[in-house]
Amino acid sequence: MKDLRLNKRFIFLVIFSFYSVLGLAQELPDQDLFPEYTPPRTPHGTPDISGIWQSFTTANWNILSHPVQAGPFAEQSGAWGAGRAGYGIVEGNELPYQEWAVAEQQRNYETRAVVTAANDPTRFDTGDPELLCFRAGVPRANYMPYPFQIFQTADQILIVYEYKGAYRTIYMDEERPALDASWMGTSNGHWEGNTLVVDVKGFNEHTWLDREGNFASDDLHVTERWTPLSPYHMKYEATIEDPNVFTRPWKMSFILYKHIEENAELKEFNCVPIVEPMFYKPLGFYEEDVSNDP
Repeated sequence: MKDLRLNKRFIFLVIFSFYSVLGLAQELPDQDLFPEYTPPRTPHGTPDISGIWQSFTTANWNILSHPVQAGPFAEQSGAWGAGRAGYGIVEGNELPYQEWAVAEQQRNYETRAVVTAANDPTRFDTGDPELLCFRAGVPRANYMPYPFQIFQTADQILIVYEYKGAYRTIYMDEERPALDASWMGTSNGHWEGNTLVVDVKGFNEHTWLDREGNFASDDLHVTERWTPLSPYHMKYEATIEDPNVFTRPWKMSFILYKHIEENAELKEFNCVPIVEPMFYKPLGFYEEDVSNDP
């Protein structure tokens, strides 16, 4: 029986390695294969994509294809912190890093769980921003394992994310300049037929794309395309440009699924109290009995 289990594991590793070598990412349904879909309209005449949506990829662990992976604290949390194997969401399953950035991504991965005190000026140099409860940024917020809700008006589209209660406004009436560097950037949108096209700029220099340490700079430029395929499915595509980090633009894509449960709603995921011990214990004044009660 033990030999049979080992053989099964070996076969799985061989198959996964084969697909990884081929560089295959997840194959999305061809939009032409869907029956022609005309989404409902809002009162102001634009496609209605409102509702609660969620990605079910494993891209928050790694936007490229990846095997099962132990968490950074496996000796304490065992399988609780482990990540599932998954297909990548990157076209070609390859990131066109500049030579220096390859080493930087590896350093990010190796220090992804290294946390410094809240008052340390180097606190952004190590540690995944998600681990530290910073906002996820774009596009990462859209494929984290949390739902988000889209609201629409004539002039703006608002996206509220369950993770950390983050939100972003997509300006549809007139283009807004990116005045300040921020985690979520500044979003300006327009419709091309039934597809919402969003131009996002104005990021800070701390953006990570996943827990693997893939990253971008403050010169990141994301062009999103949100295309409804049915009442319950939407195709998300993002073209990534960052001449400081990458040698060329590259693209990711995946499917979003709409929650239609009768009681579907966003819950609060306030991670700030969860990470307070990380930040404040080194300073010597964290109160152990701090409550996370509302």
